[in-house]
Amino acid sequence: MLRLLVRLGINAIALWAAVQLVPGLSYEGDGTSLLIIALIFGVVNALIRPLLTLLTCPLIVLTLGLFVLVINTLLFSLTIWLSGPNVLNLGLSSVNIWFTFLGALVISIVSGIISMFIPDDDERRPRQGRAR
Repeated sequence: MLRLLVRLGINAIALWAAVQLVPGLSYEGDGTSLLIIALIFGVVNALIRPLLTLLTCPLIVLTLGLFVLVINTLLFSLTIWLSGPNVLNLGLSSVNIWFTFLGALVISIVSGIISMFIPDDDERRPRQGRAR
């Protein structure tokens, strides 16, 4: 449960950073709606990303991993649509796909940097195995 809350916080910080750094992204809401958007982003990534990655594996290999940026943009675009005025009205919007792409890039970088400083549960536990 703690790991889920930590990931939710990381997503919220990364989303906030993207809105602050990318001029074409706008967010009009409070901290609670930002946490809800972060939760939506996490659920979208958890449910749809593995399927998209599996289906586009040849493209990912062919482009040496750069197609993952397209997947990130699509997932962030879906999050913006779900939290936009037409669905949940949480206050997140983007001017066009290029700003969505830049926002997804910022989110990837910021969440990656923050995750480097927070150890995973597997890193804290000693390895269980046979003694040599």
